[in-house]
Amino acid sequence: MTDSSQLYYGDNLEILRQHIDDEMADLIYLDPPFNSNRNYNIIFEEQASADAHAQVQAFEDTWQWDHKSAKTYQEVVKEGGPVGDTLKGLGETIGKNDMLAYLSMMAPRLKELHRVLKDTGTLWLHCDPTASHYLKLLLDSVFGPEQFLNEIVWKRSSAHSDASQGMERCGRIHDIIFVYSKTDEYKWNTVYTPYSEEYLEQEYNNKDERGYYKETDLTANKPGGDTEYKWPVKRKKSGDSGWEADLDEEYKDPKPGWEYKQVDPYSGRYWAYSKENMKEFARNDKLHHRRTGMPRLKQYAEEMPGVPLQDIWTDIPPESGDKDLGYPTQKPEELLERVIKSGTDEGDVVLDPFCGCGTTVSVAERLNRRWVGIDITHLAISLMKHRLEAGFEYEVDYDVIGEPVDLAGAEQLAEEDRFQFEWWALGLVNARPLEEKKGPDQGIDGQLRFFPDKSEAMEPEEILFSVKSGNTGPSDVRDLAGTVRREDAAMGVFITLEEPTDAMEKEAASHGRYESAELGNQTYPKIQIITVEELLEGKGLDAPIYIEQGGNVTFRSQAPPQADREDTDEPEQSRLTDH
Repeated sequence: MTDSSQLYYGDNLEILRQHIDDEMADLIYLDPPFNSNRNYNIIFEEQASADAHAQVQAFEDTWQWDHKSAKTYQEVVKEGGPVGDTLKGLGETIGKNDMLAYLSMMAPRLKELHRVLKDTGTLWLHCDPTASHYLKLLLDSVFGPEQFLNEIVWKRSSAHSDASQGMERCGRIHDIIFVYSKTDEYKWNTVYTPYSEEYLEQEYNNKDERGYYKETDLTANKPGGDTEYKWPVKRKKSGDSGWEADLDEEYKDPKPGWEYKQVDPYSGRYWAYSKENMKEFARNDKLHHRRTGMPRLKQYAEEMPGVPLQDIWTDIPPESGDKDLGYPTQKPEELLERVIKSGTDEGDVVLDPFCGCGTTVSVAERLNRRWVGIDITHLAISLMKHRLEAGFEYEVDYDVIGEPVDLAGAEQLAEEDRFQFEWWALGLVNARPLEEKKGPDQGIDGQLRFFPDKSEAMEPEEILFSVKSGNTGPSDVRDLAGTVRREDAAMGVFITLEEPTDAMEKEAASHGRYESAELGNQTYPKIQIITVEELLEGKGLDAPIYIEQGGNVTFRSQAPPQADREDTDEPEQSRLTDH
């Protein structure tokens, strides 16, 4: 890959096969979709409307058993080998259902991910218990059972009240992360977690002027190097003085009033450190001598790295607050930071083939890793671009591949998928889709919330957007204006693929101007029309300049709550394996 990071729009299987080189990724993290209750790339759920159904249909088809998934299944099985044999066995075991469709979708992608992973790399697959046991069989067949490293359990939420909801089972509150290496020569950095307060109170229960410490043994059960010496100690004969190290070996020429002693390790054991290292401990006041003269090492709590990372993670809560972008599968940055630090160093390449809202790429960028992100919706691509722009003080160096770059590309996208076109167009102005469409024909597609000036003294104002790819007229502009007035929005923007007619321009101008609260009380068209071609040429909105200087708060914590993997009335396992 190039020195720049890369963000791809498109089907990840096609992107992997056509654009991603062999052995280019140091770490792969993926959190793939697993059932229709978790439409992984739909930010807002609008199940009641026909438009909403059209939005989610493309993603539900990915894991519904139909002619397409049956064809994929047959192709993988026909190829044979461990993966084909495993998928065939799963088909014979669980039958032809949505779960098999999902596994058939995952099988060729896992094979491609194995290809692009470096020999020193690791793959981290994030899923939940609904499909984890099936996915592990696929991973074993792709990577080999001997390359399995960990099954990590992440406590993703607090207790569920399943009993009060009539669920006769334990609450489902954890996710699974499988970790596999490509070879035995994989990169691994030990990550530490803080000690618990209970552990600190129990273990580090001694204190001196340097802080809390615990005493540890200085002997070992095997010899090695300079470990069979006698340790010299001394103490004053008068009073209740304790033993201390005899660093100058005064015992060879004893001083009056002092008692000297040579200490051996415990019977059958050896010193764990050389004599010179023991002297260094003593010079740094790191030794405590017991009444027998036996030295013990003082380990201070603040000097210890913590507990080496284990395979049960309960210390990372779900994302919430200002960081929550309202994305159903958004993961906490702390989770991705732990994963990326474990398997990569600065400058390494991190790949996320289902990158969604971009948590992986954002964390990789912050940790000075290069990254490759792939997603199948322009909605996610737009969100990631905004996140990278707003989240860093510098301009992030990355290329976007697969977006329209000219009018012909925009026209092709609109013809192929109008929702993708809408999401892409809204991304050009840093707006986001509405949670619930507004207007007489539900023709209001997006919003932008903003402060008119940097004082941010009042509530943010709102711009509403209508995006059209054809068949437009003055009535569409009039509908937008009516919704802006009814919703008490500051402005309305009509984005059109085609050139507006004179009648449309006249209708927009008839609705007057918006007077902003910025310095000088500037005014802007209440309703304005802008073409896709103008946006591609770099023209922006006729709006307060502070919107482009930090005043756009569209993606702040106004977002709907994070969608957890909620339990349904019917267990997911049986629902997905129902014939």
